Amino acid sequence: MYAIVIHGGAGTIDARLLDAGLQRQYEAGLQDALDQGFRVLEAGGAALDAVCSAVTALEDCPLFNAGRGAVFNHEGRQELDASLMRGDTGQAGAVCGVRNVRNPVLLARLVMERSQHVLLSAAGAEAFGREQGIVFEDDAYFFDAFRYEQYKTPWRRVRPNWIIRLRAIANSVRWVRSRSIATARYALLPAQAA
Repeated sequence: MYAIVIHGGAGTIDARLLDAGLQRQYEAGLQDALDQGFRVLEAGGAALDAVCSAVTALEDCPLFNAGRGAVFNHEGRQELDASLMRGDTGQAGAVCGVRNVRNPVLLARLVMERSQHVLLSAAGAEAFGREQGIVFEDDAYFFDAFRYEQYKTPWRRVRPNWIIRLRAIANSVRWVRSRSIATARYALLPAQAA
């Protein structure tokens, strides 16, 4: 038996912006990530492959604050982070502050498997990724009009108050409970599934 646990990125969605149609899109994106991970496991694949498959699906979907849907930083650029760890061996790999890496989780895996490092950052991580054949995309691939509008709007005007946050959390918990899906950034699998 195995389980996959995911979430769609950091931050809170203002409940006033989440209509039924957008809610269905988010749920479909989460379900796609779960399905991709489970396909790997059901075919006898390794847990690490399932994790990377599920997270790659999230990184490829502009709805989530990961990869293609990443928020803009203070300078108006998208910098990406990813990390993963093997529970059975304790090996870990991570990247931070990378730009234009299509799937940072795949680069983090290569840091774990093909380097003596645990974490590579920014230009050093990007150079390592190029050496390893990682796919890079131009800025236009990562651009999202919604995320750009968030960046242009002063923080205090978009920050939801605590009541909206509680409502969003309550809605998430109902969604999780009704679908038996928990939330966390990376898939967690028992060691025997590895």
